[in-house]
Amino acid sequence: MKGATAGLDLADPALEAAIRSGLDAVESMLRTSVKSDYPFVTETSQHLVAAGGKRFRPLIVLLAAQFGDPAAPGVVPSAVVVELTHLATLYHDDVMDEALLRRGAASANSRWGNTVAILTGDFLFARASDILADLGPEAVRLQARTFERLVQGQIRETVGPEGDDDPVAHYLRVVADKTGSLIGTSGRFGAMLAGADDSVIEVVTRFGERIGVAFQLSDDLLDVSAESAASGKTPGTDLREGVPTLPVLLLRRSAAPTDADLLAALDGDLSDDAVLETTRAALRAHPVMSEARAVLQSWADDASATLAPLPDGPAKSALESLCAFVVGRSG
Repeated sequence: MKGATAGLDLADPALEAAIRSGLDAVESMLRTSVKSDYPFVTETSQHLVAAGGKRFRPLIVLLAAQFGDPAAPGVVPSAVVVELTHLATLYHDDVMDEALLRRGAASANSRWGNTVAILTGDFLFARASDILADLGPEAVRLQARTFERLVQGQIRETVGPEGDDDPVAHYLRVVADKTGSLIGTSGRFGAMLAGADDSVIEVVTRFGERIGVAFQLSDDLLDVSAESAASGKTPGTDLREGVPTLPVLLLRRSAAPTDADLLAALDGDLSDDAVLETTRAALRAHPVMSEARAVLQSWADDASATLAPLPDGPAKSALESLCAFVVGRSG
């Protein structure tokens, strides 16, 4: 299956068919939702939708809905809400990071300028809110609180560690807010709007938070280890742009004198492809990568452990397999 499910074995044919159908419905509604009466806004809003993506958050919504009525009318719209929210944050992130590319294409800010990119992100947030209005006040409140965490995570990342803050612990908290919160909300939306029991809703929310952190950490590892754009972006992009990721933070925390050349390279100019690849290779061979993989594994194991109270069946098995998938994709 495409996107988030590429390489993921859902095992049960009926579940796979249901998830495929659900993702198709999400894609259709997503493309409709970004249309505007103003053609230029439609063009800028469709930019990232058309570029594709993992659709990982809608997948979590649809899998969580399997513990209730997956055909309930609010399930697909809520999956669209979380994807619109995610896409909106990408427009804003690219402005803050001064990114030139997103998903292999020119970023909105490099194509139309920062102002248009920011306003397009705002437009997508507005469209998400419009859909939410039909899902009830509880859904609106959940989205507001999630958005609060997304913003706080971004501010925390922008300000950086303060005082005696451990940079690694600081980073994991940023990831929990910026990535884990929305994926946790994806699980909560799916189960809640499918009418699942409260205990199930809490389990899939906790699972989403933890697998969300693991998913980001696997992207961190892919930036160093991938041979191709398996994560949806060119390997080495984070290193080149100086974005702090788990392997680099672990290296800085425990650096030995023998690491001086590697640290100097990471702090230097990585615009040249050959220099970038040499630096990536050195980091890839460093023992710190094993430490980073252990951190990723611990988050995936924690996510898997949270699923224990759920009833056995194809949906639970699929969520469990997602933990192995997230670890395996990191190389």
